[in-house]
Amino acid sequence: MSALLCRLYLITPPIIDDPAAFAARFAQALQGGDVGALQLRLKDVSEDVLAANVAALKPLCVARDVALILNDNPALAARLDCDGVHIGQSDGPFDAARRAMGPDRIVGVTCHDSRDLAMDAAEAGADYVAFGAFFETGTKATTHRPDPEILEIWQETMLTPCVAIGGITVDNCRPLVKAGADFLAVSAGVWAHPDGPAAAVAAFNREIALGLADRPVI
Repeated sequence: MSALLCRLYLITPPIIDDPAAFAARFAQALQGGDVGALQLRLKDVSEDVLAANVAALKPLCVARDVALILNDNPALAARLDCDGVHIGQSDGPFDAARRAMGPDRIVGVTCHDSRDLAMDAAEAGADYVAFGAFFETGTKATTHRPDPEILEIWQETMLTPCVAIGGITVDNCRPLVKAGADFLAVSAGVWAHPDGPAAAVAAFNREIALGLADRPVI
């Protein structure tokens, strides 16, 4: 999941009724252009449901070199042979997640609007830190609203990749790219796009290119 300046990090819708049908939508999204990662984020579902979704999505991720990240559950992520896990501040200590995943898989950490939390995670060995929510989002309840400047400061001072998350759309993403996001985490901005997921991914990649063109050279 190495960052190539800035890439898309897709997050699944909060509800997936049919793993095969969603995998088909994900395949459509991939037709739109570059995607660096896909996080499977389903709350309050059984491990069997998560396993069925991983089984449906993993072949597509492998074929397109997209990192498949499971939310919240390091032990299950390792058992299902996911590429990584994403943990929040209440999902247990980083060290436990690293032990479960091993040294070669991805462990990403939610850091809200806190550089202190992000620096702690980076120093512990996190593969990326996630800041947000930058905008209003209906995907999850949020209380933290960082300024894009946090991305600028992080890019200037730290090597660990940073992910921008929260209410990101084609229309508002470019300033986050310019500020220094290595990845844009997007859910509804792709899955609810009026022209479909492929058109959304293509549009995001165009905005990423424009944002990168405006990014200061560090």
